[in-house]
Amino acid sequence: MLFLRRFYPFGLRCCQCRTLSSDPLLSQLNSCTNEDQVFDLVGKNKTKLSVKHVEGAISILWQFQKKKPELLRSINYVRNHSQFLILRILAENKIEYMDNEALVDMLYDLLRFEVEAHDSLVEELVMEGWRRLHRLSLPALSKFALCLHEQQIYNSPVMGHIADIVNKNLAAIQDTRILSVLMISISGVISQSFRDRLIQKAEFALETVERVPLNHARRFVQFLRNVRLPYRPLLDKCNKVFLQHVSQLDIEQLAIILGLYQSLQYNNTEFRIVAKQKLMDMMDDCNNPLSFTRLFVTLAPMTGPETKEQLIETALLVADEFDHQQALAVAETMQEIECRNSQLIHKIASLLHKYLDIYRPVDLAKLTQCLVMLRCPNPELYSKLQRLLIGCLQVNIIPADIAMLTRVLSILPSSYMDEVVVTRVDAILSQCSLSDLNSIATAIIKWVRRDQPNQQGPSGIYGKLLQKVNSCATQRLKQANDLDLLLDELKYVTGEWFEEMLLEETMLALQRLLNQITWVNVLEFSSFLVKTAYLCPPLLDRIAAVTLQHINKIYNSGTYSLLLPFAILNYDPPQGEEFFETCIRHFSSRLGSFEPHLLVLLGFALALSEYFPENLIKAVFNVEFLTKLDAQLDTLPDALNRKVRSRLMELNRAVCLECPEFQIPWFHERYCQQLQRKGNGKPSALQQQIHKLLGQILGGSHFAKVSVFTPYYYGIDFECILDKNQKPLPYTDQNVVVADLERVHWGLDGQFMGRRGLPPGAQRIAVEFLDSKAFCKNSNHLKGEIAMKKRHLEILGYQVVQIPHFEWNSMELSSKDAWIEYLKKKVFEKV
Repeated sequence: MLFLRRFYPFGLRCCQCRTLSSDPLLSQLNSCTNEDQVFDLVGKNKTKLSVKHVEGAISILWQFQKKKPELLRSINYVRNHSQFLILRILAENKIEYMDNEALVDMLYDLLRFEVEAHDSLVEELVMEGWRRLHRLSLPALSKFALCLHEQQIYNSPVMGHIADIVNKNLAAIQDTRILSVLMISISGVISQSFRDRLIQKAEFALETVERVPLNHARRFVQFLRNVRLPYRPLLDKCNKVFLQHVSQLDIEQLAIILGLYQSLQYNNTEFRIVAKQKLMDMMDDCNNPLSFTRLFVTLAPMTGPETKEQLIETALLVADEFDHQQALAVAETMQEIECRNSQLIHKIASLLHKYLDIYRPVDLAKLTQCLVMLRCPNPELYSKLQRLLIGCLQVNIIPADIAMLTRVLSILPSSYMDEVVVTRVDAILSQCSLSDLNSIATAIIKWVRRDQPNQQGPSGIYGKLLQKVNSCATQRLKQANDLDLLLDELKYVTGEWFEEMLLEETMLALQRLLNQITWVNVLEFSSFLVKTAYLCPPLLDRIAAVTLQHINKIYNSGTYSLLLPFAILNYDPPQGEEFFETCIRHFSSRLGSFEPHLLVLLGFALALSEYFPENLIKAVFNVEFLTKLDAQLDTLPDALNRKVRSRLMELNRAVCLECPEFQIPWFHERYCQQLQRKGNGKPSALQQQIHKLLGQILGGSHFAKVSVFTPYYYGIDFECILDKNQKPLPYTDQNVVVADLERVHWGLDGQFMGRRGLPPGAQRIAVEFLDSKAFCKNSNHLKGEIAMKKRHLEILGYQVVQIPHFEWNSMELSSKDAWIEYLKKKVFEKV
């Protein structure tokens, strides 16, 4: 009897297979044209339903939904139908009789119907799939992995087992769908070496498969986002696939791809222009909350003022229909585009208030940030937010979440740090990353300043907690032994607390791990040094050495990140000339592959270091390139747009002044005049003080001019003119000087000849006060931009007098007489 029972399931399956083709009930199911017909058949034949009937019924129900547009699907109706519940009960009783593919298909279809992960049938299917892992075919394995990923089972043992199977069978995977699904599913449990093998496999597939489907390429980009690696070669190949499938790009696909690109800080001009045009063409068709939300979130940050205004007007019309996620998505985009439409701000704030109780902690943090940045005047909303955030903080045990909640609590108007907050923060400090500690310290400092009159000093509630934060952070840095992990923790660490309390200790830790800087992490390391503005020669020398040794392994556009710290910090490594020339050779033959804005930024970085490769300069300053740059800038976020335009002007100025032989025209006159009009303001108290003192040493305030604009529109704090006998010449008009380019001239050999209009032997003096931003964080070493400005002013005929803040504010210059003597020495000794 036991012998027969052992083979009973096998016999049953064989019997079902033999009768499959002649099964009238299965034929009837396949003939159904809507869900109600399927449910009617199920209801009439409950006792006759075999495992094949149950599998077929659920599969057919999903096929009906799949054929409908997203907005017309009736997922809730099917999932809540009494006969669907019967199908689920029958399926749970027949799991052991399902073959491998049917089991995975069943799980996949149930998840499409949004059956909860904790449902007993879903749990049983997952467990049975786990037991059969090594028997699943590669297509079934990829589908099962996707199901686990959708249930947010990212780092579980079962996902680790799937990764092991993929690792052993990677060479056998030829289908890009299977490969891409498996890559995003196992991305949380793979090693760096396995990650690199998967990327190589994806690259090979994109090169050899004739036409890769759009979704497969999108998943490859999603994998890079998951592993936080902006690997340019693979991104470029995927981007080509997207451009090949332009006609298939709907609003959902565009929103996903542009969102992935943004998270990876990847820009492609051609794709952004195509995407923007398609989105603008879709504006009239986005007449429901879902499609309009996608349009608003995707198009608003990459379009001009007129289109933004249209989107805002439409948002006002459809806002009442937004659900909680749509309202939050629109609010985040409003923050990104710095929306100041009070009517829309009020309407979105009201919606957020209505949905407040159903948001997750991370959503509460996002909407708090949005409301504060949008300057939403709603005390009642802020009060409720504070209660909810403190409630979340009381029950949360995850350090990163507690740090996040503490940070957003601190930005609420009139928020305070009560005993509940202090207790929760204190309990998790030793488990916090440096990023979490930075968030907590920033919050404490805000509360300290807000509660200034009631402070209890260093021994009070704030002081003790801040001391413990400092201690935990210092200890964490001292114990750090893996550079990649440390860089990951430091990625989002910025601000006053970090600079004052942790920067020195961080640099000591980085120097201790200096030998771990490799070609793989050198770009990220360079970016961190730029962010800190800290001059550390050993670290910079290591970057240069690694670059020289491995330049051919570094993607050509990565040279910008490598050169930037040297340019910004005004530092030449021991092999300076070789380092710069090697980088220039590396990208020179590939200038066409650079995004226009990046080529401008690269040119400016090189100009800071006094390098002007002719092919790069000629590539930037031609009509075709500038037209392409304009088209790209119209799709970039406002902050990046302004930065690139400013850098183009500064590069234009640098080329005109330092390389007149290139014969590049100065074409930023109107742009600079616009900036000048926007920037006009009253002299600061410090400027007024120095101007008064200059007047005393020169013989009157009319001998020194304040806030002067030079030719090529450099702004200088003060200008004075001394004749050949060092006697000051007066200014009759103390208004701002406008640049006078017609009086700037060059010799036939390209040498600057000065400006006409000064008496023979007279000398213009530029007096500049340099605050702390002009110097590297840890030294009195001038940054690259200040050094370049001095160089350019001297070319324009100025003698440059620099007044560093640390000299002006020193103990030695603590009296009026000392300041006067200091200025006399600076001005007259310079001449």
